Amino acid sequence: QCTYVEIEQAERTHAVVLSRPAWLWGAEMGANDCGVCVGNEGVWTREPLGEAEALLGMDLVRLALERGGSAREALEVITALLERYGQGGSCKEEPVPFVYHNTFLLADRTEAWLLETAGRYWAAQRIGEGSRNISNQLSIGGDITAEHAGLRERARSQGWWSGAGEFSFARAFSPETQPPRMEAAKERLRAGRELLRQHQGHITAETLMSILRDKASGICVDAEGFRTAGSMVSVLPRDPARPCVHFFTATPDPSRSVFKPFVFVAGVKPVPQVRSPTFPQDPAKQIPRFRSTVDRRHELYRRHQAALELMERDQERGRELLGTLRELERQGLQGMRELLEGTVTPRPEELSDLFLDCVEAEMKFY
Repeated sequence: QCTYVEIEQAERTHAVVLSRPAWLWGAEMGANDCGVCVGNEGVWTREPLGEAEALLGMDLVRLALERGGSAREALEVITALLERYGQGGSCKEEPVPFVYHNTFLLADRTEAWLLETAGRYWAAQRIGEGSRNISNQLSIGGDITAEHAGLRERARSQGWWSGAGEFSFARAFSPETQPPRMEAAKERLRAGRELLRQHQGHITAETLMSILRDKASGICVDAEGFRTAGSMVSVLPRDPARPCVHFFTATPDPSRSVFKPFVFVAGVKPVPQVRSPTFPQDPAKQIPRFRSTVDRRHELYRRHQAALELMERDQERGRELLGTLRELERQGLQGMRELLEGTVTPRPEELSDLFLDCVEAEMKFY
């Protein structure tokens, strides 16, 4: 049972760790125990938006992680389900529907993919080297590695492509008049590309954290009723003997949040402080949906929110708290660096408590 629709069950699924909006089944981003990472974001295209309830892009993120043992397998999971069930339904917990199509970044220890969709149509690009970013718009041009069987015929029949010359997915399927938010996305895409270019050849987890915190570029959003909801950075060593490390904030606005490390090991301790409450009469599950609201904030979120208010009220104490949080993050990064370099070998129970310990430490500071 996904957010809105039920699909056939898989015989076996992988363990997953997810960062997700609490009201729905899927996830914005996450990882599985095979070292596969997937994240998505909204995009608007020439294909009509599916207001009828179908699979959300966020459902597809979770399904890809549960069913894909590699980035390529995860991509195949998404495209097969997309073609079969379509994408659609409101992506926001509000009575007025908010609908979009989706783009996805998928990576494992050895390769990465960009997947962009327009309705049931899609194009994928294998990323062989360097860096790649996405930002709420189609960006795959003529460099297509795999595509929907009817993609070009669809573009030709709609008059979006003449059938002659190079076929560009972004050019054919992007709307002629862009919503204002897509215009802003162009700036973000350029800024992200430039920030990655500046660090080319020596991109670290810290580099990516600093880019995700960049407010000047609009990558870290904190304006006009929108705030970056959660952030994730993963380190996927090529050496299969080394563990993958996934850093999650589990709180909004990464510029004022702590990235905390998570490693898949047997017996990982659950972390109730970052699990949102459940409701027997959930307005997201009752038809008609979203007729009332509930407080879905988990315990860490509540304390973090109170800390943000303090930071805004008392700047000096705010700076002090932020310094403490950055030190906690630095210790986590240092510990993970030693683990990845093989200079320390923590006991399995230390790794199973890792994320829990970091969350508890952060809550104590709040």
